[in-house]
Amino acid sequence: MNSVQRDRDAQGRARSARPRDGLGRPLPYGAPGVARQPEGVVRSPAETVREAQRLLDAGMPFHAHEVFEDAWKTGPAAEAGLWKGLAQLAVGLTHAARGNAAGGSALLARGAESIAAFRDVRPYGIDVEGLTGWARELAGVLDRDGRPVSAVDWAPRITG
Repeated sequence: MNSVQRDRDAQGRARSARPRDGLGRPLPYGAPGVARQPEGVVRSPAETVREAQRLLDAGMPFHAHEVFEDAWKTGPAAEAGLWKGLAQLAVGLTHAARGNAAGGSALLARGAESIAAFRDVRPYGIDVEGLTGWARELAGVLDRDGRPVSAVDWAPRITG
């Protein structure tokens, strides 16, 4: 039997140690990559939004999704749909930039649907209306053209 050794993190969970590019794609071992976001970081909502926006503006939506995922997993249950939806939007942009138009479009739609419940609340200044419009527009471009998009050019504004 051929047993493949898997990379493990400090807690023993399977986790690839391969470096990643700015869109989260694995690179060959030893190649220079972009530092991963640490997992499980508890941030205030304002810190979450600020860090995710910085990463989106830098063309790193995969990393922004990890920031939103931390908020989703560590924040109040009542806000889980907000943070999960924002993570889905970031992953949708990731797929769009990688050239996976169908996956990007589907995640953008799911993310927009998840955050729509917060439209009237606008928690933490998050522009739910603007983000859902952005997601619809980008999904339309992906559905029509099917080509990769620039993560920097399509980076959304979280607040507005």
